[in-house]
Amino acid sequence: MRHPWWVLSGALVLGLMLALAAVAAPVRLSNGGYVAEGTEATRTEAQLHQRFGAGIPDLVLHVRADAPVDDPAVTRAGRALTQEVGRRPGVGEVLSYWSVGDSRLRSKDGRTALVTVDLRGSEDEAARLAATLVPRLTSKYSGHDDGHQGREGSDESDGSDGPGRLRVSVTGPAWVMAQATQLSRQELWQSELIGVPAALLILLFAFGSLTAALLPAVVGGLAVAGTFAVLRVLMNVMPLSAFAANITTALGLGLAVDYGLFVVTRYREELAAGATPFEAVGTTMRTVGRTVLYSAVTVVVCLSALLLFPLGFLRSLALAGISVVVLAAATTHLVLPALLVVIGTRIDRGDLFAPLRRITARRSPLWLRVARQATTRPVLVGGSAALVLLTLAVPFAHVRFGVADQRVLPATAESHATATRIEEEFALPWTRTLSVLLPDADVIDQGEELDRYARAVSALPGVGATATALGTYKDGRLDSGPSADSLMYITQGATWLAVAADGPPNRDESLVRELRALPSPGRHYVSGRPARVLDTKDAVLRALPWAAGIVVGSTLLLLFLFTGSVLIPVKAVVMGALSLSASFGAMVYVFQDGHLRHLLGDFTVTGELETSMPVLVFGAAFALSVDYELFLISRIQEEYRATGDHHAAVYGGLARTGRMITIAAVIFAAALFPLVTSDITLLKLIGCGLALAVLLDATVVRGVLVPAFMRLTGHANWWAPRPLAAVHRRLGLDRWCGESLPRTEASVPGARAGKASDPVG
Repeated sequence: MRHPWWVLSGALVLGLMLALAAVAAPVRLSNGGYVAEGTEATRTEAQLHQRFGAGIPDLVLHVRADAPVDDPAVTRAGRALTQEVGRRPGVGEVLSYWSVGDSRLRSKDGRTALVTVDLRGSEDEAARLAATLVPRLTSKYSGHDDGHQGREGSDESDGSDGPGRLRVSVTGPAWVMAQATQLSRQELWQSELIGVPAALLILLFAFGSLTAALLPAVVGGLAVAGTFAVLRVLMNVMPLSAFAANITTALGLGLAVDYGLFVVTRYREELAAGATPFEAVGTTMRTVGRTVLYSAVTVVVCLSALLLFPLGFLRSLALAGISVVVLAAATTHLVLPALLVVIGTRIDRGDLFAPLRRITARRSPLWLRVARQATTRPVLVGGSAALVLLTLAVPFAHVRFGVADQRVLPATAESHATATRIEEEFALPWTRTLSVLLPDADVIDQGEELDRYARAVSALPGVGATATALGTYKDGRLDSGPSADSLMYITQGATWLAVAADGPPNRDESLVRELRALPSPGRHYVSGRPARVLDTKDAVLRALPWAAGIVVGSTLLLLFLFTGSVLIPVKAVVMGALSLSASFGAMVYVFQDGHLRHLLGDFTVTGELETSMPVLVFGAAFALSVDYELFLISRIQEEYRATGDHHAAVYGGLARTGRMITIAAVIFAAALFPLVTSDITLLKLIGCGLALAVLLDATVVRGVLVPAFMRLTGHANWWAPRPLAAVHRRLGLDRWCGESLPRTEASVPGARAGKASDPVG
């Protein structure tokens, strides 16, 4: 405030540097991190890959021919394709129907075969390699009937003439990740082109003045640019989800603009009450600025709890969210006061609605009516609001969780469409096949024991064929003896079994538990996609109590430090849980059950929610609910300390802040709108979940439930046991800036006659 031009000059230089750094930030962002790290399933897959060259392949090539795949011309072309892929840089093992003769790699109609490709390096390195390898393969073997594919110097490798012509499409985890990364980058630009103008329009509608509307947008822009620069540093030491960029843009714009909105609104109110610009900034930052500080700390703590979950996706989003919140709070406290001091009374210049706004700025007529109903009929109004939220929460009772796969992409995406074709054309249920590793079992010395174990495995409910080194078992008996394929299940001193699940998909996780509990000759470990899903869910459930304890405990502590009350923090936690339950129920109703899907843009209904999504929405939405709670309670407490009239304080606090909280929620929802319209189901789910949670919280919870509850509990809202109250006073936290604001019209709650005697504080 005392050196605004120095502050603004430094902010301009720093902002330009951050913007330049942010340009390169999305380049190395990756995708993935939805599977828990260090679980039995992931460790077993690593051993299978190392010892047997088996496991879930990075790429699966769907190769279609005009003649049967056993035709000599097709066989030559298929072997040439297999060799060509194997020669590509970064490619590890390549297996195909033509190289190993496994009948499971041949389609039911005999005209399609599969080629599995393992790529070297980490999950992220595999995705980056797939992003360059797959387009070259699919363009060469494009499937056009005119036969004009490029050759890249190979002889008859593509079989472009005659029956040996091949048409290739690709799926697999690496290509799914690559396509999701590419699509999220495209949608990031859409987010900036849609979210930023939408937020500005809403701010312009709220303020009327373009000058006032631009100030919160500046806070959001600096916060987002700074976060992208931070992400660029972080991505050099850890993998960061490509979705971190999209969610950072939405969260940064929404939260930073909210902070700026409340600061600018209070500043204009102080000016209207007769304060000088310097005094108005001082009073604003002592009131709203204090609330912003507590809000930022609360949001950071809630997002930090996501770091406890062993999912790279959640950890990267948590770090991105923490960065944007810290930078938004810092910009609000450092840059925005300097801007307000420089702009001064010119903040309303060009505001056509300024005369009307000065009359009604203190109170919104709509929220006056809402406040009157909530405080005069608290049981009826509050009970009705709670009933609405509980009704919305009902579908969450039958929630089912899963792990993200190709179905999060549009049905037209190559990786999704190809996986669907493979499921239809091949008997091999490759997404539901379980691998059982016996690292100490020797087929030669323990053949009889392995035979008994394989019979027991194949007899389990929901098990189809069980392929082993001894042959294929079905229904507890040996169906066919060893073949050339059986050699892949043997290595020195170890073996493994491929167990195909053919029961209802919802029994796959039970089958994993049964396999792990089944006695075996020596140690045994189970992997495969169903095992990944089960282990991920178990890991999330183990971390959930600790994360919830940190979020709830820190919220109770921070709200007590902020208000000095015991009841208000407990009420905030209960209301936040009720609001979140309603949002979770709506997510299940739409995304798991498939209702209203066409209103949100068509997406694939999988019958389950991605495991990390409710956790992410819980951390972010709960933090935002506390954020709005702080702004509402701070104004109610200020009114109460000034008048001593609890009813009038609740009534006046809601009337003064209800409109701004609603506008803040609408701005946040507008910032999330690009996620809602995303073609990636995960982003759509995050956008819908957070937007609904914020809108419900700002309207039903803060606008109706909170004032109704506070009206019923009366002066008990501000009570605390003597020891806690003494601690609060000893720390100096009971001092409230409103105490220095004398009132001469105490009969009208919130009416201001004087101004702060010490505006700078």
